[in-house]
Amino acid sequence: MEFYNLLQRIVQRDESHAKWLNTLSFMENAGARKISACEHPAKVDLIQLKHAAEEHRHAFYLKKQIGKLNPEYCKTYENNELLASIATKQYLHSLDIKACKYLQKVCKLNKEELKYAAYLFVTYAIEVRADELYPVYQDILTKFSSKIMVKSIIVEEEGHLEEMINQLNGFSDNWKIHAENIQEIEQELYKKWIAAIQEEVLEYA
Repeated sequence: MEFYNLLQRIVQRDESHAKWLNTLSFMENAGARKISACEHPAKVDLIQLKHAAEEHRHAFYLKKQIGKLNPEYCKTYENNELLASIATKQYLHSLDIKACKYLQKVCKLNKEELKYAAYLFVTYAIEVRADELYPVYQDILTKFSSKIMVKSIIVEEEGHLEEMINQLNGFSDNWKIHAENIQEIEQELYKKWIAAIQEEVLEYA
């Protein structure tokens, strides 16, 4: 089942839609925490602080949207309130670990340099994914005249991607080669995540 059709199925039931929103919220929150964890103890720039703050805000915004469906749904990030909870929790964590292994192998960085490089490349890969995922979601929300909206997130994610490209240009002249390799890693993890969600949604139906 293609992603568009899967998402249509999810959105048409309030309970699965709430879990989808909660899953996105969890991932935005996990992303924000990882950005903060990658900060240098002293040399933290404005962009990195801005990204962490905005990802946290996205997590809050998505969580708040659940109340439009049912205020009693998905109050925590417990496994039973997420879609494909194991795959969801592994996705970003696995991407981070695999990206670090790749960067360490090809760039020979010290600990602080590796943390910053991982922040740049992992965030870039996630922003590319977000730029694909959120517009599809918004199309479906519009199609079903949903009370839920993610247009504000789309605008900010586009800005994030532009900022990440600027930062990567400053990091390395050949960053695109590394970014492509890390995007391939992300693509495999994304496929597993979507397959796990599909399996759960079909099983539930």
